[in-house]
Amino acid sequence: METPAHLLDDKVTPIDKMFVRNNGLLPAELNADTWTLTIDGEAVPNPKTYTLKELKTKFKHHTYSLVLECGGNGRGELNPPASGNQWGFGGVSCGSWTGVRLKDVLADVGIADNATYIGYYATDRHLSGDPKKIVISRGVPIDKALEDETLLAFALNGEDIPAIEGHPLRLVVGGWPASVSGKWVNRIAVRDRVHDGPKMESPSYRVPKTPVEPGDQVADEDMVIIESMPVKSIITFPKTGALVKTGQSINLRGHAWAGDQEVGEVEISTDYGQTWKKASLDAPVNRLAWQHWRAQISFPEKGYYEVWVKATDIHGVSQPMVVPGWNPRGYLNNATHRIAIKVE
Repeated sequence: METPAHLLDDKVTPIDKMFVRNNGLLPAELNADTWTLTIDGEAVPNPKTYTLKELKTKFKHHTYSLVLECGGNGRGELNPPASGNQWGFGGVSCGSWTGVRLKDVLADVGIADNATYIGYYATDRHLSGDPKKIVISRGVPIDKALEDETLLAFALNGEDIPAIEGHPLRLVVGGWPASVSGKWVNRIAVRDRVHDGPKMESPSYRVPKTPVEPGDQVADEDMVIIESMPVKSIITFPKTGALVKTGQSINLRGHAWAGDQEVGEVEISTDYGQTWKKASLDAPVNRLAWQHWRAQISFPEKGYYEVWVKATDIHGVSQPMVVPGWNPRGYLNNATHRIAIKVE
């Protein structure tokens, strides 16, 4: 489920406006009182298991606004079509997540010098009904796992995480594909190699190492794991299709984000990209949160117009105005968002 861009106007995404993407069925039981988390793996000399209560009482709580975006957000624009859910622009959210830092828990457990990757495991149920099959088990390199903002979260927007979003415990890793933010997590393995759980294998959440012709078949060894998401922006006001009067001032607004990076500039065009006007851009409330932008425009003559938005990160990397390089699974479409305006 995704949310139309004009309903993502809040600075902190309300829970009922968050997109939902699951690979399997919800767990059969979700009991916070009996929930445990085990930390093990090749790089953990002494595995340890915590109750949820122990996590909450032993470690300091932290709250961050974090962007979660499906790796395939925008897939519906690719031509030829790529397999997978045909997302528009609404497979993204920026909620306020509260939990304990994964790095604090790993420090308490003690990890070896050969720690390379972490991989999560959860209690969701495989669509086949086979209880032995793991639905999805993805992960991130150890450096990303040890960032301050990587959380074992138990609250969202100040309340318990709802079942559909991972109650009672979710791994939240901002700025990377949301598939690394495992729901219903009950085990984290600290690996001495790149994690090899289900949905880590090619072509899942991978793109070609080099550009390919649209529609090409790409060998597994020529694919690379997606890490930081690309720079992107959306217009959240007004709604596409808005009717306005000649000369009427419109207060545009929206959000911009750039994976691990910060957005440095947002620009608006009302003449199909011929000229651009700089928008006002807020700093992020914390690292890996989206940034809010505003711009004022008006149209001197009646007719049909489009408003385009383009974000550029602090390193000068901008959104393309057309769909970027094609890939077999339709990932990482960060083309400019456009809305239609009719002036009467």
